[in-house]
Amino acid sequence: MDFPAFEAQISLRDPNNKEKYIGSDENWEKAERAIVEACEEKGLNARVELGEAAFYGPKLDFMVKDAIGRRWQLGTIQVDYNLPERFGLEYTGSDNQKHRPIMIHRAPFGSMERFVAVLIEHTGGKFPLWLTPDQVVIMPISEKFNDYANQVAKELAEKDIRAFVDDRNEKIGRKIRDNELKRIPYLLVVGEKEAENGEVSVRKQGEGDKGMMKIATFAAELTAEVEKMINQW
Repeated sequence: MDFPAFEAQISLRDPNNKEKYIGSDENWEKAERAIVEACEEKGLNARVELGEAAFYGPKLDFMVKDAIGRRWQLGTIQVDYNLPERFGLEYTGSDNQKHRPIMIHRAPFGSMERFVAVLIEHTGGKFPLWLTPDQVVIMPISEKFNDYANQVAKELAEKDIRAFVDDRNEKIGRKIRDNELKRIPYLLVVGEKEAENGEVSVRKQGEGDKGMMKIATFAAELTAEVEKMINQW
């Protein structure tokens, strides 16, 4: 996803209120120094916030802004010298000696529920083409073209394109309005002419009518659009 307005935040313990944190000053100094040095090594411009650390260690938090400017914490990496000590964790090193591990807590996208919520807010429900659950809706102008609409859906599915048929007994204008409100990226209208020629009439969300295309041509263009979006990262 494109979250250009993101920032990194180093969350440290409050030096004036150490009672709510576990562990020794030595462990905290090592953990905090490790996070700061890692950011410097990677050239990551991170701001420092005191009092925002977890009770067991400092954090590197990634904050994003959604489309209306609200800040959300998503990813986090936490350096923990204290819980391994509390749990008596050890491993045998290459020197055949016992060592205490450093515990790294990581959540690249935060909780899945939080990430999906931010995603919906940020996009206004208009997911990018590669991500949206339904990429295409096929709308027959009457029920006698339902079989052709299902044939189109089958051919698109063979190309790994997510499509469904809107075969409700409604006028085509109503189907178009309803599916545009659902933020379906591509709307395909099929009727007599399309069925005779093995084509579809293409409408794109936000751009309107794109003309008639062969099914294979439409599938190739949609696949190329998805690949371009993914490859730009």
